[in-house]
Amino acid sequence: MKAFLDRNLWKRHSLLAGVDEAGRGPLAGPVVASAVILPRNFYHPQIDDSKKLTPHRRARLYNIITQSALSYCFGIVGPDVIDEINILNATKRAMKYAVENLALTPEVVLVDAVNIEGLSIKQIALIKGDTLSISIAAASILAKVKRDTIMTEYHRKYPRYHFHKHKGYPTKLHRICIKKYGPSPIHRKSFRLL
Repeated sequence: MKAFLDRNLWKRHSLLAGVDEAGRGPLAGPVVASAVILPRNFYHPQIDDSKKLTPHRRARLYNIITQSALSYCFGIVGPDVIDEINILNATKRAMKYAVENLALTPEVVLVDAVNIEGLSIKQIALIKGDTLSISIAAASILAKVKRDTIMTEYHRKYPRYHFHKHKGYPTKLHRICIKKYGPSPIHRKSFRLL
């Protein structure tokens, strides 16, 4: 049960933040991190790892999470910075920004698989954290929906790449577009595009 870990921690700490990211694997666009503080003992049976949910369900849960959360924040790092500092460091930077800019200061931060360097708050890094913690799962949904929205907006600016369909991930369609038109300004030059 996803809330088990959170419930145990809520017995000792009232403010837990879940942190996750979306966009480490794509060839284009930003990496987006989300930090979210849910109310103590919050539970919703449909909150799960964002990758297991349909876009429609993610959008519905995004609204439930943002309306229920005590605080949430995003950290967004663009492709130029990803190219400069690498995707792992860009992810950590986005996560740190999201945590440090929450309206409330959490007592414990639950992070999906990454230690956020330079954060003065106690952290617990969990492999597959979005399947173990409702707070991390909620953060994964927020990050995924936010990033998908950004990529859909990029489609309007660069329609020939069809970012609204693949969100920058290395699909066959995306690679065909890169081969035909070359990289767009939002492609990650440090990634192997073809």
